[in-house]
Amino acid sequence: MNKVPLTVIGAEKLRAELHNLKHVQRPLVIQAISEARAQGDLSENAEYDAAKERQSFIEGRIAELESKLGNAQIIDPNSLDPDGRCVFASTVQLEDVESGEVFTYQIVGDDEADIKAGKISISSPIARSLIGKFAGDVAEVNAPGGGREYEILDVRYG
Repeated sequence: MNKVPLTVIGAEKLRAELHNLKHVQRPLVIQAISEARAQGDLSENAEYDAAKERQSFIEGRIAELESKLGNAQIIDPNSLDPDGRCVFASTVQLEDVESGEVFTYQIVGDDEADIKAGKISISSPIARSLIGKFAGDVAEVNAPGGGREYEILDVRYG
């Protein structure tokens, strides 16, 4: 399987979620199933059905997180020598050439992307157009809404 890029912070969040699922949520749902079983007839026991469904979700999410972390290539921007280039995990300040609007984005892995938090996926059109460019360069982005140009104002790491 291919390695999936992940920032240090993104990996920590996934590990924290995995720990919570294994050590808090899983024991709680096992207890809920046990209590529902003690009520007798399972054929019409809504609490039992809900607890089993929750257990299935938790086990599926645990497997998914373990797989993601197992295939993760954790990248610390402070350990890179990007020489001023836009790279994975860098934070980039952009200006829309047409409107003059300024944006700041961090380029992160697919699982970490959150546009409201200023984190864009490495596989997004804008991130792909930024990779390898320097401050002062203009990136042409072919997005679903049409082509746009962004001037790179600043590139930061960490």
